[in-house]
Amino acid sequence: MKKALVCLLMVSVVALCGCGGGGSSSSGANATAPSPNYTLSEVCSTGSAPGGIMSGPDGNLWFFEMGGDNIGKMTTAGVITKYAIPTAGSSPSSLLSGPDGNLWFTEFLGNKVGKITTAGVITEYVIPTSSGYPTAIKTGPDGNLWFTELLGHKIVKITTAGVITEYAPPTPHSGPNSITEGPDGNLWFTEQLGNKIGKITTAGVITEYTIPTVGSSAGAIISGPDGNLWFTESGANKIGKITTAGVITEYVIPTTGSYSSSITPGPDGNLWFTENWGNKIGKITMDGVISEYVIPTTGSNSSSIIPGPDGNLWFTEGWGNKIGKITTSGVITEFTVPTNGSYPNSITPGPDGNLWFTELQGNKIGVISY
Repeated sequence: MKKALVCLLMVSVVALCGCGGGGSSSSGANATAPSPNYTLSEVCSTGSAPGGIMSGPDGNLWFFEMGGDNIGKMTTAGVITKYAIPTAGSSPSSLLSGPDGNLWFTEFLGNKVGKITTAGVITEYVIPTSSGYPTAIKTGPDGNLWFTELLGHKIVKITTAGVITEYAPPTPHSGPNSITEGPDGNLWFTEQLGNKIGKITTAGVITEYTIPTVGSSAGAIISGPDGNLWFTESGANKIGKITTAGVITEYVIPTTGSYSSSITPGPDGNLWFTENWGNKIGKITMDGVISEYVIPTTGSNSSSIIPGPDGNLWFTEGWGNKIGKITTSGVITEFTVPTNGSYPNSITPGPDGNLWFTELQGNKIGVISY
């Protein structure tokens, strides 16, 4: 089943696409005035609660709808096409471009993994463990897709032909969360409940490393430019580093109770992360030196952060209803989303050189063009 929805892509920050709801007429910057070279616009995606967004292999933007049980495709001209996931109430939660030229996604409540072609044909694959709650999905160095089962407590491999194999970490009830490819040809993952970092070879052999701080609640994990893996510890208020040999070092975030969440490599060779409760953006060098930069809007609830094509870092402010930009020297500029209470969520560079983001509660897709 396919539904098409076309809205006019506006070119002014004060303009709203015509899908209802109120909006703000101010671009709003609290630190530095927004550059006139940046423009924020919105495109309708009514009643969808759009979550993650990414560039597809076909030159379009692809996103999932947490509230609509759809996978959405949008051209850079703002034309949206929606493809209904066959399983009702599937609650898609992660999306990526696969090595086979298709897009793959997890169904958190549907307990399936989905594949969608760029023509919109969806195929679903049932996960053997019931109520596994699949979350993050990544491409592995072996050309397969790998994902975590948060409550199934497993790491799972799925081939592009749809063959699923599950691997259980030695620690029961570990709560695998984020997963990433490491520089050593293995996959590394966080155990949110097990308080460990896991490594799994492409043959399925799992090794676990205990995080020194109890109750660390390890979340996001990425490969750093130094050849190590780096991860957030929201429960311990730290950033962790683990070598490929399994040696863990933790670095305390200066702001107490900062609740670090998203982390990304920056164009300056450092790592940058968001502090949901600390209301700051953090930077950590490869030597573990942390600097923090206060977000001008109080209670902004920053979440996703990515490097932009302009050499800056860009992040979403869910409660602040803004998109933030931070230079590598720490200067923050904020752009207000026209729709009030939109809760900007995920952000990605588009194939057109602009930045595209989802509005979880605004039911729209936004773009920062320059």
